[in-house]
Amino acid sequence: MRADRLVAVLLLMQARGRVTAAELAAELEVSVATARRDLEALSAAGVPVYPQAGRGGGWSLVGGARTDLTGLTAPEAQALFLLAGPAASVAPELRSALRKLLRALPGTFRADAEAAAGAVVVDPAGWGEREPERPALVQTLQSATVRRRQVSLRYEGRSGKPTLRLVEPWGLVAKDDVWYLVAGTGDGQRTFRVDRIAAATVTDRTFERPAGFELSQAWEEVVAEMERRRSLVSATVLIAERFLPILRSHFGRHCDPEGVEADGRIRARVAAPTPLTIAEQLAGWGSLVEVVEPEQVRAELARIGAELVARYQG
Repeated sequence: MRADRLVAVLLLMQARGRVTAAELAAELEVSVATARRDLEALSAAGVPVYPQAGRGGGWSLVGGARTDLTGLTAPEAQALFLLAGPAASVAPELRSALRKLLRALPGTFRADAEAAAGAVVVDPAGWGEREPERPALVQTLQSATVRRRQVSLRYEGRSGKPTLRLVEPWGLVAKDDVWYLVAGTGDGQRTFRVDRIAAATVTDRTFERPAGFELSQAWEEVVAEMERRRSLVSATVLIAERFLPILRSHFGRHCDPEGVEADGRIRARVAAPTPLTIAEQLAGWGSLVEVVEPEQVRAELARIGAELVARYQG
């Protein structure tokens, strides 16, 4: 007898108060005989369930006994179903888990949780685009992470030259349709792009995560370091106020307004890894953006402008 089916039986009785073997069989997709054996097994194991014969009979928990398998508050339950609900449409395991959890919730906020599960639909595909495919290696790495098994990677870094790495998979992160593996190595914590992993072999060697490791916190530190590298050089620019939202969309968090000039233009600071990177992003603006400083960015813009004139003049 499967333990998850016994839990489902108990949760269903808790939610409905009284059930028949036929109702359990239909709900759990088993035979009536199997459902009856499950009920008898629960009773034999000491769970306070008992049968009532006759019309309107069935099986009930003695004294309305309840088993709190969730401990969730109403807002927590709503938040869980709101976040997990959209994914349940494409993940049968999650749909089954949510259905079982729903039965375990107190009736007072079961309806709100059920409504939350269908309140949001997430469509990751842009107009005219297909839904982004999940890399095939993600499932392999996810399984290794859960089972705490070391993985041998053949990884192609920025140089394009493949190297062999033995890593401890600590967690996976998806950002802007790109998957990353946060892992432990002989040199400490490292982050690998999954689309650069040419092959991954799960080994039988186990590992333990570092004490106190939290994937969300580790990823915040990775993002902070990447953003620092992306903002090594800054430039002060002047731009008309109506164009500022567009400039901010180009530079994201690396665009900070600093004030208004006498002529009404906005003074803003933008940042990127190199002066050339800033110049390349601003060159298409023409005279709509004026770079005040530094001189390195102004020089790169002048060089790009001269190249364009030489190529297209006349």
